[in-house]
Amino acid sequence: MSAPEAVHRESESRGTWDDVRDLPPSAKLVAKVLEYNDTMTQQQIADETLLPARTVRYGLNRLEEENVIDSRFSFSDARKRLYSLEIAD
Repeated sequence: MSAPEAVHRESESRGTWDDVRDLPPSAKLVAKVLEYNDTMTQQQIADETLLPARTVRYGLNRLEEENVIDSRFSFSDARKRLYSLEIAD
């Protein structure tokens, strides 16, 4: 597989704003907060959106199902995950 094919396949697996359009309002709000703040923990998202932690978790799960966010472990605290928006252009 050539490099351009690999990049094209990677972008196909990513979601788009069209995928976010039909999600619940809580997921849309989480996506917008991540768009403006780059990388955040679940608690930071909850603090920023004023949503309960459970609602933020639900929104993050829905966004993960649509492949529009990336999550990874925090190097400073392995108990936490960092979330960032990964939407294909």
